[in-house]
Amino acid sequence: MSGSLLKSSGVVGGMTLLSRVLGFVRDILFAAAFGAGAGMDAFLVALKIPNFGRRMFAEGAFSQSFVPVFTETRSRGAHAEARLLLSQVAGTLGGILGAITLVGCLASPLLMGLFAPGFADDPTQFALGADMLRWTFPYLLFISLTAMAGGVLNSYGQFAVPAVTPVILNVCLIAAAFIDAESVRVLAYAVFAAGVLQLLFQLPSLRRLDLLPRPRWGWGAPRVRRIVSLMVPIMIGSSVAQVSLLLDTILASFLVSGSVSWLYFADRLMEFPLGIFSIAIGTVILPTLSAQFASAAHGDFSATLDWGLRVLLLVGVPAALGLFLLASPLVITLFQYAAFSPEDAQMTAWALMAYAFGFMGFSLVKVLVPGFYARQQTRVPVRIAITALLCGMVLSLSGVLLAVHWGWSAPHAVLAAATSTSAWINAVLLWRRLRHEGVYRPGAGWGGFALRLLLANGLMAAVVLWLHGPVESWLTEGLSGRVERLLTIIVAAGVTYLLVLAATGLRPHHLRRQLS
Repeated sequence: MSGSLLKSSGVVGGMTLLSRVLGFVRDILFAAAFGAGAGMDAFLVALKIPNFGRRMFAEGAFSQSFVPVFTETRSRGAHAEARLLLSQVAGTLGGILGAITLVGCLASPLLMGLFAPGFADDPTQFALGADMLRWTFPYLLFISLTAMAGGVLNSYGQFAVPAVTPVILNVCLIAAAFIDAESVRVLAYAVFAAGVLQLLFQLPSLRRLDLLPRPRWGWGAPRVRRIVSLMVPIMIGSSVAQVSLLLDTILASFLVSGSVSWLYFADRLMEFPLGIFSIAIGTVILPTLSAQFASAAHGDFSATLDWGLRVLLLVGVPAALGLFLLASPLVITLFQYAAFSPEDAQMTAWALMAYAFGFMGFSLVKVLVPGFYARQQTRVPVRIAITALLCGMVLSLSGVLLAVHWGWSAPHAVLAAATSTSAWINAVLLWRRLRHEGVYRPGAGWGGFALRLLLANGLMAAVVLWLHGPVESWLTEGLSGRVERLLTIIVAAGVTYLLVLAATGLRPHHLRRQLS
């Protein structure tokens, strides 16, 4: 079991790595071609609005409610029942999101005014953002149906195709930047094309499983209603997290031009390890947890969560430290070229350091939430998420007001710090609830495991600081010099970390034993 989970996590992580690498290429091109000005800010808001719905519907409410019900139907019923459920869900979800997409396209100026009110001071920027939103909003429909197909494939243990699908978006955006690097508008067209291609990419895999859906309206079907009943509280919880991010965008739109872009590029760097490790682990353990709950294997359920937390800490803590300590070198090496100025690099680095503080909070949420959704318990995570959101909103609003009043040079970083703090609150409350309910019981050996991590990360951080050097020295380097220095630090830090873990007795089979 654990070997299978580790292998599946590696598949998802490896495919996601490919997508993230291409995402970096994409963002490097964005930074060099469009910089961090008004046009890029407008596109990022136009992309963020459908992404709000994507994370709320596709990655949030829908996936977390559909996978457990579909897995249960597949394991307890006939194949025909699973195919019927998929067809009903495809028709119902497609119909509802199709209507939402139509409204969103028609009301794009209203949505732009709602999510980026600060753009109203620049009519050209506002009109550009509203026009691009008409092309990016349909992405919500396509990517939600893609997530449905990916959830089905994951439930059959096929993780590679869903994990590699995001590559298509990056390829389309990279191609668009090469086609026309003078107009940011072409990026919106690329998002639309990517949504269609991502959905089509999933269909052959479904056909091989004899699960190609024939969409039909199924609102009254019992299992569909059950998914909907599970979706509503999850949707609220997912929207809570996204409201926090959108609040950051709204507040950033009132700050100096470029603030939205600085937060975006910093978030992209933070999302790199988050997607490779944290989301991969959460994606892999959800079907396993759902099956273990359905078979009343409570001990295995707890052991799966324990395995996920250990693996997450093993790879997540050094990633968070690396993001914090190497914030400036990372931003300078990847983005600081052509239209992306040294000031843009510094502002982005401040935001990245703030996000790095919350990296483990974001990661823990990705692993702990499946412990609730696999048991089809959705209301508790929602209440916890709302508590975290309210705390984050208070911190964001008060922090920005204080930053502006006192004349801080990087008020946008306050927004990132508030979001990070909110993630930690969410994670701690989720963990406490799982422990209180007795669903999760830590396995043996956590004390020694924690000491190994502390020692390995401490020595790794010392190596990074020793090799880092002054930030000014990175600005004077060319591309090859920056890449060489950064890779040297990363390799030295990684080798130090692994050697210390090995010297203190940690071996790969220790992770496999957690579920043996």
